[in-house]
Parts: sequence; structure tokens; C-alpha cells
Amino acid sequence: MVEISTSILSVKRGEESSTFFELEKAKTDYFHIDVMDGKFVEKDTYKKMLQYTSYIKRISNLPIDVHLMVEDIKTAIEDFLAVEPNIITFHLEACKNKEEVFEFIKYIKENNCKVGISIKPNTKIEEIYEFLPYIHLCLVMTVEPGKGGQTLLKDMIDKISKLKEYIQQNNIEIDIEADGGINLRTANDVKRAGANILVSGTAILLANNFKTIIKELKK
Repeated sequence: MVEISTSILSVKRGEESSTFFELEKAKTDYFHIDVMDGKFVEKDTYKKMLQYTSYIKRISNLPIDVHLMVEDIKTAIEDFLAVEPNIITFHLEACKNKEEVFEFIKYIKENNCKVGISIKPNTKIEEIYEFLPYIHLCLVMTVEPGKGGQTLLKDMIDKISKLKEYIQQNNIEIDIEADGGINLRTANDVKRAGANILVSGTAILLANNFKTIIKELKK
């Protein structure tokens, strides 16, 4: 069974408390925090996500799964470490060179937090191979990052399969997280390809019953 990380990007103002409680009751495994700076991606959710994460930390013990879609990774890591997330994932494309990638990995680990690296659809999966033994999670974007409610790009299924094959061949222990356009229609393809954590936002938050859809996505 896979795990579900529910993106809270489209949670409505004024409904935060009831939505977060309902998601916890519905047995989501993580709260997925989409942090955008208006530079690396078009949208800016930075302050909103910091507020939401602080609030979740006060009312829930569920793990917090932070996805940084930002140019200034170091500052964002510092800001979100303050809310004690379970994992912080940053984008490979936002790093200047591989030395910087390793610096961020080390810095996050030193602060008792798991670390993940994410790649955009146009980034070749091979570019992340050398970092896999040092991280806990690889997040494969199955849409262009920055907007909710997009349709999953089918080519990304092959990318996940290729990553899974490499991980097995090299005996690496790591989670594969898929993010973007995941719903009841697309989830099975992503799971079969090898992802064991699915990020879903719109599909869950627009459903009549959070518990039912989360249970279906996990199957």
C-alpha cells in the first residue's frame, strides 16, 4: 500500500481548521506543503504556507512534507525548519552546482530532518542518480510545478519506472514521491511505475468524502 501526502495548496481561507482535522481523520499520511516564491515558479504561496504549516504543527502530529519551489533554497530551509517538518524537498534545478546540492543535503540532515530532491518534467532522471544514496526521497514532478489541478504528463510514468529500476539495481533505500495530476484515474499507473508516496491535492479536496478517496488512492 502506498502513502498519501495531501497538498493543502487549495485549502480555502476560513476552512483551514475543519479541513486539516478532516484530512487527519481520513488518514492522510502527510500534509504536503507547496512553497512557491513567485520567482522559481509563477505563483507565490510562501507566507500562506508558512502560516498553514505553523497552524498544522499546533493541532496535529502528522508528518509535514515540505516541497520548496524557490530560488533562495537556504533561506527557505531555515524558515521551514522552524516548524519541524518531517522532510524538506528542494529542486535540483534551483541549485548552482552539485557542491551546493550536497551542502543543502548536509544542512537539512544536520537539523534532524529528512531530505528530498525534486526534479521538473524536463530534467533527465539521470541527473539525480549521484545524489540518491545521500537522500531519503526523490520527488518526480508529473506536471510543471507551480499550479494545482493540472493533468499528469504521461511521459513521467516512464521516468518513474526508470528511477525505480535504477534504485533496485543499485540497492538504494529511498522513497519515490510523485506529484501532479494524481487522481483515481492516474494513480494506478504511477503506483505500478514504482512511486510509493502520492501527492494529491485537488482530487482529495474537491471530493465529497476525504476518507473514501484517500482509501481508494492508497489501494
